[in-house]
Amino acid sequence: MSRKTVLIYPGQGAQYTGMCREFYDSYENVRELYAEASKACGLDLAGLCFSEERSEELSLTQYTQPAMVCAELAMTLIVKEELSRQGIEVFASAGLSLGEYAAISEAGALSFSDAVRTVYERGKLMAGAVPAGEGAMAAVINPDIAVLNEVLSETEGAYVANYNSPAQIVITGYKASVELAVKRLTERGIKRCVMLNVSGPFHSPLLKEAGEKLGKVLSETELGELRHPYYSNIDGLMVKDESEIREKLVRQVSGSVHWQQIIEAMLSEGVDTFIEIGPGRTLCGFIQKILRAGTAAIKADQADIKLINIEKPEDLSKIAGISEET
Repeated sequence: MSRKTVLIYPGQGAQYTGMCREFYDSYENVRELYAEASKACGLDLAGLCFSEERSEELSLTQYTQPAMVCAELAMTLIVKEELSRQGIEVFASAGLSLGEYAAISEAGALSFSDAVRTVYERGKLMAGAVPAGEGAMAAVINPDIAVLNEVLSETEGAYVANYNSPAQIVITGYKASVELAVKRLTERGIKRCVMLNVSGPFHSPLLKEAGEKLGKVLSETELGELRHPYYSNIDGLMVKDESEIREKLVRQVSGSVHWQQIIEAMLSEGVDTFIEIGPGRTLCGFIQKILRAGTAAIKADQADIKLINIEKPEDLSKIAGISEET
């Protein structure tokens, strides 16, 4: 039968100095994309991504976001050339938080330049939404959902940011509220909570105004027709109509990311090949945990599901194992 292949993209936090450097050095069309992206947002993105002296700058939200989307889409250009050579079609795409913009651009609804420019504006709005030091995020490892929901219901100013997998949920909100929630979770038997090194309370109601301001940016950004569906963070559902995109992206800034639900929806559609494009393999790790938990309606045999991560040119050889017929 034909395989169903999706492209998935990591979000902010996966970045590192030197990401995409080997693609940049090896492919002229990647270098051209970096020049186009730099012009689109007025930043030297090659210098930002590759210079050790700018590593602290790369970790700032307003710079991380265009750098990540540029790197992911530059890698995608080469990945799709390889997929095309093998006659492999992309069924759908998805990205975690910031990665959703790479997924939408890969699907054809956002031009490369517009994707980079939009996330640069998004990053600035998010960075300026809450004064430094007032927000925080924490990863809750192997959470008891009932306990987590109970604690959040009694802790004002703390919210779920990400449903990443059965083994990890991220909470967000005011720093004091997140710290109190972590204390309460620990007291009630959740053994591991990790405060995250982030610059703001992302995916919380504290960023609602930033999302509304982003709506104005998006209203002035042209959207093209989707070549294939993508999956939305805000509800985990497949999007086939580009008219839904703006409203979902506005809500995404302050709403929870439903990554586990996205993967379960893909699996229920018979997706059996996941290609993660970008730095690291965080998303492949989440999928492994989702599969092990056995919570998804999986049509394909789990043993037949392929998880591939592409972050360097030599990783392209992993695609060679994919065939249209199995």
